[in-house]
This record gives sequence, structure tokens and C-alpha cells, in this order.
Amino acid sequence: MPLYESSWGWAEFNSGAIFLIVQNNDVKKPFGNSVRVWRSRLRISQEELGERANLHRTYISDVERGARNVSLVSIEKLARALEVSIPTLLANTSGPSSPAVQLLADKLVDILYVEDQVDDVDLAMHALRSAHIANRIHIVRDGAAALDFLFGTGEYAHRRYSDYPQMILLDLGLPKIEGLEVLRQIKADPRTCKIPVIVLTASKRDRDIATSKQLGAEGYIVKPVDFKNLGAVTPHLNLQWALLRALPAPDM
Repeated sequence: MPLYESSWGWAEFNSGAIFLIVQNNDVKKPFGNSVRVWRSRLRISQEELGERANLHRTYISDVERGARNVSLVSIEKLARALEVSIPTLLANTSGPSSPAVQLLADKLVDILYVEDQVDDVDLAMHALRSAHIANRIHIVRDGAAALDFLFGTGEYAHRRYSDYPQMILLDLGLPKIEGLEVLRQIKADPRTCKIPVIVLTASKRDRDIATSKQLGAEGYIVKPVDFKNLGAVTPHLNLQWALLRALPAPDM
């Protein structure tokens, strides 16, 4: 079976690759170097690689220079065009003992997941863990708990309110305090206004999507949350996907 047919193309990750979302841009240059090395091994130009991957040549040039945030969809296209597996393409080629990405613990993205529907939470967590996403995910079940978590009040008074998540997945149909009001308070407070908020909706036609954008939401995901739709929004948040575990560099 081809690599790209199961669980949105990540079946081979069961062999040990673990993915996470990170804040820094350090992964762009190693990834660009990997693309350049594998393209050179095929002896094809940037223009030919672009044609194979259905990407523009200037996009390929930006990727190889480490100047482009690359989506998961583009990674898949590049791996297919370069005739390598995705974990191999994401391996750092700077040396045989180099880890895929050197990461510090404070670069991990913590995710606050605000959702009251147990089935939606279970589906999302199963999908993300099956895809080997290693980020810490904090789950709260209503709008009041979300605000308490963010601002260190109520049952979360023991938390330092400065320990903010780096991404918030926010359902709108919440008990106690509705999602739009939670979003309004997040974006109105200088301590939290810069945290990216992704609204969770049952449909692209949800009338609250426009209101969410007006209040400052950075994007939306049609539920349930999974690796594919989360991966689609992260490039727009200036966040990156990276490998946590080391992979061997290709033999040159």
C-alpha cells in the first residue's frame, strides 16, 4: 500500500516518528536543506521539482532557502515528487548523528482545547494521538473554566496566569459562558489577545464564523478536530510542524 493512503498519509509514523507544533522558525532551514539534497540526488531543477509537486518554482526556491512556512499538504507533495517517505524528507541532512530538529522544551506549543461535547473530544484526541502529535493539550468543558484557566482564577487559581497556551481551540456552543463571549474576553485582554484562537464549528456555513473573525479569531476548523484540519491552519499562525525524534540522514 502506498504511504499516502492511510490516516491522511501518516501510516508509517507508527515506526517511531513523533510530530509536534513548535513556535520557532528553526525547522525551516533544515527542511529546506533536506529538499535541496534530495532534489540534487535526483538531478532535477527547482522548476522540474515544482512541476512534479504541482508547486511554483519560486515556492521551491523559498523552501530551499528556509524562507517559507511549509504546510503539511506541501510536505506530502514534496516527498512524493522527491520519491522519498515523509519521515526521510524531514530528517536533517547536516550529519549522520544529527537529530531531525533540535528543540527546547519552551518551544513546544501548548494547546487549550475548550469543548463540552465528550464525543467530539474523544474523536479529536484519538485522531491527534494516532497521528503521534506530542503537544500538551489541556481540555476544559465550558466557557467559565476556559477563562479561569487562562487567567488563573477559580479552580485554576493555583496556576500562574502567565503560563498561557500558545493556541486555543474554542467551541462556540459552550455552557456557562458561550464561546463568542470567551473569545471577546480573550481578545480584549492585553495578556491574552495575541494567543491564536481557532474556532470550532459544525459547518463552514456557521453564522458565527463571521462574528468570530470580527472579534479576532485567527481561523476556524470544521469539527471534529484532526491532524488534517489542524495542519491546514498552523502555517497561518506562524507555527511549525517538526519531528521530535532523530532520524538517520540519507547515505550520500
